[in-house]
Amino acid sequence: MEPILKVKNLSKYYKSQKVIDNINMKVFKGDIYGFIGPNGAGKTTTIKTILRLLKPSSGEVFIDGKNVFKNGENNPSDIGAMIDYPSFYNNLSGYKNLILYANVLNLSKERVYEVLELVKLIDDKDKKVSNYSMGMKQRLAVARAFLSKPQIVILDEPTNGLDPEGVRDMRNLINKLARENGTTFIYCSHILNEVQNICNRVAMINKGRIIVEDSMKNLLKSANSLEDYFMKAVGL
Repeated sequence: MEPILKVKNLSKYYKSQKVIDNINMKVFKGDIYGFIGPNGAGKTTTIKTILRLLKPSSGEVFIDGKNVFKNGENNPSDIGAMIDYPSFYNNLSGYKNLILYANVLNLSKERVYEVLELVKLIDDKDKKVSNYSMGMKQRLAVARAFLSKPQIVILDEPTNGLDPEGVRDMRNLINKLARENGTTFIYCSHILNEVQNICNRVAMINKGRIIVEDSMKNLLKSANSLEDYFMKAVGL
């Protein structure tokens, strides 16, 4: 089976500093793919390069077999993302926030209704975002990432600031979207227990290099938990 996302020999330099070094990753359709590593390991640089927010010093990124850095081959709607703390216009409703993004992407208001239904915010669409709970804001950010019907969605710390109920709701939402829509997720988090609970495959990055890429099932054959495996792998 061909990967839906393939990262090949990806490197990024800032002056003389090598931030990521010869990164190789394969993500398959329907994966919930955990991407973990210590602070400063190169996760953010890798993700921003996959999203075309940074240009690599060398290497290639393929989505569905197409090189995203070649003119005429890349399609920005192939990939959506929820990066950092979700930022919205707090004085506007959830619906109006999404309409602003939909207009930029030349999408219909019907699509906005679809994604609000998808994340179970349709009943709260007219509430101001300032009145949303953290969990609702996170789900609105997922809705925004889904507007363009991407094949791949990158989630960076999607459970940050959530209470246990919010974490459970986010996990259930991601599983549902992967199962019913066939969406592929790249799930970046420092909460390794949650990565273990939701991801079927994992890559670990340390000092700018991928040190492990395997199924969760295989990793747990040699460790009591993902956290135990991770600590040994990075030498902590």
